[in-house]
Amino acid sequence: EHAKEMGGDATKEPPFFFTKAADAITPVVPPAVGSVAYPPATKNLHHEIELVVAIGGRGANVAPERALELVFGYAVGVDLTRRDLQNEMREKKRPWDIGKSFAGAAPIAPIHRANGTLSRGAITLDVNGTRRQTGDLADMIWDVPHTLAFLSRYYELLPGDLVFSGTPSGVGPLVPGDRLDG
Repeated sequence: EHAKEMGGDATKEPPFFFTKAADAITPVVPPAVGSVAYPPATKNLHHEIELVVAIGGRGANVAPERALELVFGYAVGVDLTRRDLQNEMREKKRPWDIGKSFAGAAPIAPIHRANGTLSRGAITLDVNGTRRQTGDLADMIWDVPHTLAFLSRYYELLPGDLVFSGTPSGVGPLVPGDRLDG
């Protein structure tokens, strides 16, 4: 639904990926509240709630049937995006790094040890008490095993890698002081 929301049709496309630098990861340990500074150089920061897959094994060119052997655990994360900068780079056909990778761009809840795959389950995000995003993992176009298999054709997956899996519709802007509950 997010692909449609952004004007595309991901059902006909293979997945695509971008990277975030290590300083993007911001651990949030409930019940404590994490804090992320509003990033510089943007006037249009957006939220995207996502399932995060924590890699615990090593593999390249992994078949979907073996991809779950690489998974250490799962978490919930938020992919923060400087949408104005991302759009500017997209129009110029340049990489999105400036819009996607900045300090604090990836708040993540604790990682829970995997017990199989997560193929269904609600994922939601509230901003200031109002539900903005809701979806189910069963609605993902590419499930976890196929996403990891595809990604492993281009990169060797290594322990410690975190793969954010995509977001349901409802992404939207944030302002300084907003509270997010995922």
